[in-house]
Amino acid sequence: MSRAQKRAVRKVVVLLLFLIICFFFLAPYLWMVLISLKPKVDIYDPGKLLFVPTLENYRSIIEDAHILEYFKNSMLVSAVSTVLSLVIGSIAAYGFARFNWKDRENMAFMVLSQRMLPAMAIVIPYFLMAMFAGWLDTRKILVICYMLFNVPFTILMMRGFFEDIPLEIEEAGKIDGCSGWQVLKELIIPLSLPGLTATAIFCLINSWNEFVFANFLTSVKAKTVPTSVMLFLSVSGTKWGEMAATGVLASLPVIVFGIAVQKYMIRGLTFGAVKG
Repeated sequence: MSRAQKRAVRKVVVLLLFLIICFFFLAPYLWMVLISLKPKVDIYDPGKLLFVPTLENYRSIIEDAHILEYFKNSMLVSAVSTVLSLVIGSIAAYGFARFNWKDRENMAFMVLSQRMLPAMAIVIPYFLMAMFAGWLDTRKILVICYMLFNVPFTILMMRGFFEDIPLEIEEAGKIDGCSGWQVLKELIIPLSLPGLTATAIFCLINSWNEFVFANFLTSVKAKTVPTSVMLFLSVSGTKWGEMAATGVLASLPVIVFGIAVQKYMIRGLTFGAVKG
């Protein structure tokens, strides 16, 4: 076998492996899309692949379950918590990256340890505090809870990005008469924009997909999209068609957003990887 033939065989094998891996990851999602388009009578026949597609399940969740209200809650809560997390976390990360004080690393570990706590372990104390404050079933309690998880993540990410920016740039700015806030605003933030973008993407996805806090701390008014699937569970059975349709609609914004900003995500994750 010639070298060209070996190269062609290698390409075919790599392509087949790639297709198999893609099918492995996409099969559950494609199956959910398939169920969401099935008539109710065909849903309980999983082996039936030939059927007349219908949008009845989507009509049901939009008109009967009012799923668009939950979309509105998810978008508002995710956007607000992400912005606040970036502002607070970036300022804190800059302090960790540029200022040296006693027990700095211990403090950084304490902040990071808050991200290690499982949501289920602390949701009951949050429920009691929200109940005493009168914030149950409100968007503000979700924003606060999501911030408590996203701020440590933002500090962890942005500290590395800030440390990769040469200190000489800040010193040059201060020589030119910039104050500390001006250096941060005019020099550091623009230079760390790829890192900020990548961090914002992950914070937004984490907030959009969060389930535990939204399930325990909300009931009707502030309910989010991930928790709306619980509406289709009842003593009379599970409405698989509506549940699958909800899953498809809930995943579409994240998929579209990920495709739209993937180049910024890659840029942000590789930011500072090559140092001079």
